[in-house]
Amino acid sequence: MTLKDELSNFKDGQLVPAIIQDGQTDTVLMLGYMNPQALERTLETRKVTFFSRSKQRLWTKGESSGHFLNYVSHSWDCDRDTILLRVTPQGPTCHNGTDTCWGFKNKSAYGFLGNLEEIIASRVEEDTSNSYVAQLNRSGLDKIAQKVGEEAVEVVIASKNTDETEFIDETADLIFHLLLLINKRGLTLDRIVQQLAKRH
Repeated sequence: MTLKDELSNFKDGQLVPAIIQDGQTDTVLMLGYMNPQALERTLETRKVTFFSRSKQRLWTKGESSGHFLNYVSHSWDCDRDTILLRVTPQGPTCHNGTDTCWGFKNKSAYGFLGNLEEIIASRVEEDTSNSYVAQLNRSGLDKIAQKVGEEAVEVVIASKNTDETEFIDETADLIFHLLLLINKRGLTLDRIVQQLAKRH
């Protein structure tokens, strides 16, 4: 789609909602509005620019705070009446000082793996006697590392068999214990993913 085609999506120059999303974490940061000139300015400067309804003028996010939204890419929705901009935020997005305008942290979620990582961290912190995670954590780094090694061997063995369920179960065990080992080292899943992204 050419820029001319894109500008024609603004019916009679009307404003369209502009959803702002972190290009790395996929977190939705804020919602603004754009007119044709705001999109043109954004593409020209690589800094996201909106049309401010309160100021009634073009407004580059960060022009006073320095917390710019560095443009990465954009796309239109199926009806071509909403635009999604992927950005790299330079500081907090909200004027209240939070990462997002909804108060959420701007971090990668990783679906259920992210939830599991948080559960493991909370069990370690609570350190209750009846928690498997807490018990294994108390046994120390060497024991956790040994458990990861055992689970890795079991995954290899299961991969050579025809039982798919066994392979899935053993792989789940490995991932679970690996997350505990990552926690024990004082690291996070996000750090591992960042390293994978660098290699990519």
